[in-house]
Amino acid sequence: MTTAFEIYELGSMALKNRLVMAPMTRSRATAPDGTATAMMAEYYAQRAGAGLIISEGIQPSAVGQGYTNTPGLHSAEQVESWKPVTTAVHENGGVIYAQLMHTGRVGHPSLLPEGMHPVGPSPVTAAGQVYTYEGMQAFVEPRELPDTGIAQTISDFADAARNAIDAGFDGVEIHGANGYLIHQFLAPNSNIRTDDWGGSVEGRIRFGVEVASAVAAAIGAERVGFRISPGATFNDIQDDADLAATYTALVGKLAPLGLAYLHIMESADRELTNTLRAAWPGTLVLNPNTAPDPTGPDALALVEDGTTDLVSFGALFLANPDLPARLAAGGPFNTPDRSSFYGGDATGYLDYPSLEDLAVLTGAKEDA
Repeated sequence: MTTAFEIYELGSMALKNRLVMAPMTRSRATAPDGTATAMMAEYYAQRAGAGLIISEGIQPSAVGQGYTNTPGLHSAEQVESWKPVTTAVHENGGVIYAQLMHTGRVGHPSLLPEGMHPVGPSPVTAAGQVYTYEGMQAFVEPRELPDTGIAQTISDFADAARNAIDAGFDGVEIHGANGYLIHQFLAPNSNIRTDDWGGSVEGRIRFGVEVASAVAAAIGAERVGFRISPGATFNDIQDDADLAATYTALVGKLAPLGLAYLHIMESADRELTNTLRAAWPGTLVLNPNTAPDPTGPDALALVEDGTTDLVSFGALFLANPDLPARLAAGGPFNTPDRSSFYGGDATGYLDYPSLEDLAVLTGAKEDA
């Protein structure tokens, strides 16, 4: 029986286990330049026991930023800032991919350089608000991307992927989930275009496929993953009612590219996951739907029964820097502190104890 603690060959890389640290926004980059910090290097190095780390969302362009204190990969300064992060992970025996996340209509002009405005497939405002440096503000109507803007955005993704490799990342994951730009093109409530980039399923999946093709051409398909979240409703997104039709079409177009993996953030039922698994010829990473609880030890069985090749953990990895060791031991597990998820200092970021830390503390108490 295959277990989650066995080596897995991902392209030319041997992952030391089949446990993946899912991408999680932490909002601790330097503002306004979007550079990575020494604190971020320590954070990722602490979690290098994962078979694969997928970084927090990184904007591929200035206009792709939707939140405060999120990092970028579109300037020379940003590229240099990531090198200590990737070096720290590699020195601790880890593998790390950069997640490229363009937030599209999700964001606010105050988060962008002067003169820039959030963009999207159509001028459809998302319901809700976003946290800015001035507090909570309502989403604004995005500027519809013209053909030239779409071409530039695709090029931005490819350039950011090259920058990621220059910064020492082992590959990139394209964020096509959670109501951000690629997902906005996929969903009929945010994409009301009638040209070749909208309307039919074929039109709505085109942008994501072209981004993947451009990134694969830039750095090699074997270093590119793609994340989807069929049926997720984050950021006022509403997928097509026929999820299977839309997402099997998308997967069918991505499959010939030979990407490193498909990453499913499971929001719909397992039947759709199994359908997409059958349609995908390569490596599958699954972040299973365990709401309202974080993905836990039970998810290991999904590797054992063949549901997925690799399984990703979010909040549990955030709170347990040595999660693979804890899963192997059957726990115990630190509880994630939601109040410190986004922004702030090292509290709730670098200070979650490892099993080794706990052993030292216990020993000290016994000696006292």
